[in-house]
Amino acid sequence: MNLHEYQGKELLKKYGVKIQEGIVAETVEQAVAAWHDINKRTGDEGVVVKAQVHAGGRGKGGGVKFAPNLEALKEKAGEILGMTLVTPQTGAHGKVVHKVLIAEDAYHKGASEIKEFYVSILLDRKKECNVIMYSTEGGMDIEEVAEHTPEKIFKEWIDSAVGLQPFQARKVAFNLGLSGAAFKDMVDFIQKLYKAYVESDSSMFEINPVLKSSDDKIIAVDCKVNLDDNALYRHADLEAQRDLLEEDPTEIEAAAAELNYVKLDGNVGCMVNGAGLAMATMDIIKLSGGEPANFLDVGGTANAERVEKAFRIIMKDPHVKAILINIFGGIVRCDRVAEGVIDAYKNIGNIEIPIIVRLQGTNADIAKKMIDEAGLKVESAILLSEAASLVAKAVA
Repeated sequence: MNLHEYQGKELLKKYGVKIQEGIVAETVEQAVAAWHDINKRTGDEGVVVKAQVHAGGRGKGGGVKFAPNLEALKEKAGEILGMTLVTPQTGAHGKVVHKVLIAEDAYHKGASEIKEFYVSILLDRKKECNVIMYSTEGGMDIEEVAEHTPEKIFKEWIDSAVGLQPFQARKVAFNLGLSGAAFKDMVDFIQKLYKAYVESDSSMFEINPVLKSSDDKIIAVDCKVNLDDNALYRHADLEAQRDLLEEDPTEIEAAAAELNYVKLDGNVGCMVNGAGLAMATMDIIKLSGGEPANFLDVGGTANAERVEKAFRIIMKDPHVKAILINIFGGIVRCDRVAEGVIDAYKNIGNIEIPIIVRLQGTNADIAKKMIDEAGLKVESAILLSEAASLVAKAVA
């Protein structure tokens, strides 16, 4: 689950991490009220208007703008609110901006003394531990830094048995070239940031940029937080901040039906039971010349109702040219799956795209007989190679 920038910053603030302060607004009127609040507190007229969407590269897409005064604030907020923001991470369709963050201008004093850094914390799956990844090249896409100047990216792995050690936080500050008060503040920043990461059960923190201000304060200017969905039951307060407008409606519907569904960009819909078989099925589709349109695991206890729901979700994707149902009947019975396929086919009606069904395992023979006798326009397969051939024919 992703948090918006303003939500992530509030999380960091609870742990004592210094942030670029701001106020979220959903209308121009609210943005104006936020400007007055910031102006009264800081005496500055200039603020930054930042689109709140779950995507990076907002500045490049016109979603981050500086407003030097109140009139400019009204104009910029009006431009960004309601716009369809297109960034490298949103795809060509973009995302509609429903909220903006009116943030203090952290750069207005001592520009020549300001420095930007990159800091992130995430799980290194190969080493099975958390890693702090950081760089002196803040404000840039970390992918570009990795490609052109990989020597400027540092990594500090954390032993989960003992946690982040003080010497490791000092090492981060040293490698970033800091000294004096800024060095001490970065050490404090890293320690508090890591504590927030662990205690919130996050899977990723990305702070880009981390700012060293003209008075040697270390501040989180931006903040991306990704929470581990499997741990949300421990964080009801964070789960309550979920913004459904930022998520795919089909994925939300699938989650409500207890289906493991992820939408992809392909043309062959998949309905499978078990994550391993789902991955193998996606490989089969690619080898046959198609592209998987989704990852969909109906689970080990799928009944007819759940199978029909899964069928309807797949059918909502207009790019789907064929559907491959690949079920191994271990816990789930193949005849129950067949019943769901038949019910879905009859209830939805007017299904014109090819459907390939491979049911193996418990009651597979009964399931095949049920589908054959139902008179559906469905092609059956026994071997994976047969399924692949039928998929290739369907998308040719």
